[in-house]
Amino acid sequence: MTPAAYLEMAETEDQHWWYVARRAVIGSVLDGLKLPRTARILEVGSGTSGNLDMLARHGRVSAIEMDETARKISAEKTGGRFDIRPGVCPRDIPFPDEKFDLICMFDVLEHIDEASQTLAALRERLAPGGRILVTVPAYQWMWSVHDEFVHHKRRYTRSALLKQANPAGLVAERMTYFNMFLFPLAASMRFVDSLLGRKSASCIGTPTPAVNAMFRAIFGSERHLLKSLNLPFGLSLMGVLRAADEA
Repeated sequence: MTPAAYLEMAETEDQHWWYVARRAVIGSVLDGLKLPRTARILEVGSGTSGNLDMLARHGRVSAIEMDETARKISAEKTGGRFDIRPGVCPRDIPFPDEKFDLICMFDVLEHIDEASQTLAALRERLAPGGRILVTVPAYQWMWSVHDEFVHHKRRYTRSALLKQANPAGLVAERMTYFNMFLFPLAASMRFVDSLLGRKSASCIGTPTPAVNAMFRAIFGSERHLLKSLNLPFGLSLMGVLRAADEA
């Protein structure tokens, strides 16, 4: 991502409705994974550290982040409580001697050219019974100027994510869309922008407190559904992947 995108992330991820609600949704899914009490967790592409405390409720967390500015911001925000190392997927992955019960990539895979090779490299870092939890933006037709601003390579459908995962020796234990309730609003805005030849602003600055609270409540409420259901559509897609030879 651009330096501006990292700075914007650092400024907004603690209160912006999307980040806050996404953590609530992911946390609910993690509760259902029944990880070992001493789970070893790796976040790949940890950005400016917004997810690390949430993950730490489920185990011992380490992280990889390629951007030096993001790592510095993370160290300041977390007081150096997490081992965050530089690395670039798929060929420069630190922690060479460690195996992980859970490897997380939250809206990271869409930034990587060699997506399937990255998943294959991470599969080699899984402990027996380990899983990779991936979230990605959904539907290429929803592409916007914001995707360009944050340097996305692509958006995904279920089948597109499986086409990256299966050659990497991974199968889906679970696959679900999420951010479903706000999907009609976002899709309508994309349609109007396309019809008028208009580009929406790329900024994701926090909206007014009332709007922020409303969107956070709507998006965050999906955590209750995702405890037992897979959602049929949404602005994002989540996959829980495991090694094919353990399926």
